[in-house]
Amino acid sequence: MKNIVFNFGDPKELEAKRIAEIKSLSYLERLERLMALIEVSYALKTAKIIKSKKR
Repeated sequence: MKNIVFNFGDPKELEAKRIAEIKSLSYLERLERLMALIEVSYALKTAKIIKSKKR
């Protein structure tokens, strides 16, 4: 498993890196990422709120 690297820097530079990364992906990889985002979005939308019990 690779180490997590935090991205600190100018937002424009970070956006350019993300755009370059997306452009380097194949059509199938882009579609997989889109489907993952849709699944997470749907899960968050339909999730029930769990209220914690305070003692």
